[in-house]
Amino acid sequence: MEKLFSVIPRARLGFIIPSSNRMVEPQLQEYCPKDVIPHFNRIGMTNRHRAPLEDLLPRILLAAELLGDSKCDVTVLQCTGTSMSGGIEKEKEVISAIERVTGKPAASTASSLMDAFEALGVKRLVFISETLQEGHDKKMAFLKEAGLEIVSDKAMGLAGSDVYCSTPSSYWYENVKALRNDQAEAYFVSCANIHSINIIEDLEDVLDRPVITSNQSALWSALRIAGVKDDISSLGILFQCS
Repeated sequence: MEKLFSVIPRARLGFIIPSSNRMVEPQLQEYCPKDVIPHFNRIGMTNRHRAPLEDLLPRILLAAELLGDSKCDVTVLQCTGTSMSGGIEKEKEVISAIERVTGKPAASTASSLMDAFEALGVKRLVFISETLQEGHDKKMAFLKEAGLEIVSDKAMGLAGSDVYCSTPSSYWYENVKALRNDQAEAYFVSCANIHSINIIEDLEDVLDRPVITSNQSALWSALRIAGVKDDISSLGILFQCS
């Protein structure tokens, strides 16, 4: 029988995810390179648990501390809306706080996305999100604060985690493709709780631009921070960036 992973893996990646999230674990387990192990911890941060980022911080830090017990090389706060909700400075403060309790590097969905856009050298985005307009506008405010230009955008208005998780990848493929804009340098499909990671390569073939998603960028960032630079071709142009 083929051994699934070595006794001492190349890296351990820690992800703090919302209690309602059903996509991060299966997607990252599927796409993690050989001998890289993802670990997960859940906290209440969305739906009925939603609260300002500073109020969520004690839960986030406890989850990070517990992931630290499994010797993760990096810890990622993996929720797009939560990580963007307090603006850039608050997000940086949360990452620094996670690093203090784990003694290891940390990231968030937001920081992973910003690093991805920088690595690709892109500023002008088509932005599509799962949420209602209010949540969409908060994410867009973060993107603009980070110096990104939104050339086209759309809030899909899906109502909650059950709908996010049951909406097929074909829905995202068709809706992103319909937003084609030649002024865009990249396409950003937001949300860590949707079926979008498996259509990146197909969308890039059609749009001739990089396509960035929440879970793809978080995996890319965590791997790079941990020193793993495998090129996962099915996850698009981003994985060609070191």
